[in-house]
Amino acid sequence: MKKVLFFSSIILLLSSCSQYQSGEVLGASNRPVWATEVPFGMLYIPMGSLTIGPSDQDVPWAHTAQNRSISLQSYWMDETEMTNNEYRQFVEWVRDSLAYVKLRDDGGREEFFVMVNKFGEDLEEEDQYINWSMPIDWNEAETREILAGMFLTGEERFYKKQEIDARQLNYVYYWMDLKQAAQKNKVSGKENRAYNYKTKKYEGEVLKADGTTTAIKDRSTYIIKEEINVYPDTLCWISDFTYSYNDPMSSMYFWHPAYDNYPVVGVSWKQSTAYNVWRTQLRNGYLRSAGKVIVNDYRLPTEAEWEYAARCGLAASPYPWGGNYTRNYLGCFIANFKPMRGNYTDDGGIHTVIVAHYEPNEWGLYDMAGNVSEWTQTAFDESSYSFTHDNNTNNYYSALDDDPIVQKRKVIRGGSWKDVAYYMQNGTTSYEYQDTAKSYIGFRSVQTYLGRNFSYDGKRGDSQVYY
Repeated sequence: MKKVLFFSSIILLLSSCSQYQSGEVLGASNRPVWATEVPFGMLYIPMGSLTIGPSDQDVPWAHTAQNRSISLQSYWMDETEMTNNEYRQFVEWVRDSLAYVKLRDDGGREEFFVMVNKFGEDLEEEDQYINWSMPIDWNEAETREILAGMFLTGEERFYKKQEIDARQLNYVYYWMDLKQAAQKNKVSGKENRAYNYKTKKYEGEVLKADGTTTAIKDRSTYIIKEEINVYPDTLCWISDFTYSYNDPMSSMYFWHPAYDNYPVVGVSWKQSTAYNVWRTQLRNGYLRSAGKVIVNDYRLPTEAEWEYAARCGLAASPYPWGGNYTRNYLGCFIANFKPMRGNYTDDGGIHTVIVAHYEPNEWGLYDMAGNVSEWTQTAFDESSYSFTHDNNTNNYYSALDDDPIVQKRKVIRGGSWKDVAYYMQNGTTSYEYQDTAKSYIGFRSVQTYLGRNFSYDGKRGDSQVYY
């Protein structure tokens, strides 16, 4: 028996060292196998080039009428705009996670958390994680008592109805400020320059007004912690319009099942960014537990990615469907917008309509024009086409709370149910402020394609080939 163990040990040792003993560069061993998976609900957008910018006259004289030839790598994009029900999963996850923490901290219910690691060692409190396989029984007397603080109380209740206090639904997340980390101080040639979100100060080898410099502490300076309330602004249906009766939409649109498959609105740029962080963590958490390789981050599309996907290879077409008009051959409107001088119902909807109600463009993407405008991650600047790079073009800036309001502008695209046809055009750029929520702005997500990019061979819709 000892001989068997001895020889087995030799075999394992030799196999582990063989890549070094061969004297050849064979690459690191035990690398996981990567196979591209199609993200659920997304479509592949092939790499390519386009001329970004308006393909029609500058109707509002916005002075943003510039054109630019750019190239983009491949990516995945949501087939439709994010729906109320998809966003509600995010809201309910935040609600439930807060409840789990409250049950442990206030009720001593440790069974709702994983307290030990796979080696049987106790985890520190900050390393413990929720045991999602243990559902919360919201009707249990003890549970109701512990979680009572999560609900509206006293005079805030309407007809004594028990409702979650949406003000508590805050999501804490982190992101890495790679843009700041990559910026070298070209004057001193020493350290980087960054804004430390913890100390609320700029740090690094930066020459200050008094002639002194400060040094960046470490990598943690670039790890940014954010906290944001995730509940949509349901009152936007009223606040967006003066002398208009939209009260039923405010009280029903987000929570009623009749609107489950309508596009979510009332979410700000910051909320939609947080949603994508949560979506990434949700997917990667499952993949880690299954022993699989994690996927790339979900995120908002850049302005260039959005326009490229909307055009779907039709370079000169003003609309995603390829024509110059907003009606089909039968004379019917083919998107949800504000037709003519305001006959909203002429296109089949008086406000938002269910996603995928109209025909998709040739790449299979629905509602790239009309229904709701969509957030992009791109910061709005009238001259950005003049200074941005022509490869994977983007102008990104996450404005701070005390930044000038002009720096909080974010590009929105596609036009909405309340816009005239001009704003539905592929090349029309508009903007809204990153901390505002509107009844006509939603979003969809993208994910950068990892590995070898491929394009369409020949005509649109033909088989895909690798390069």
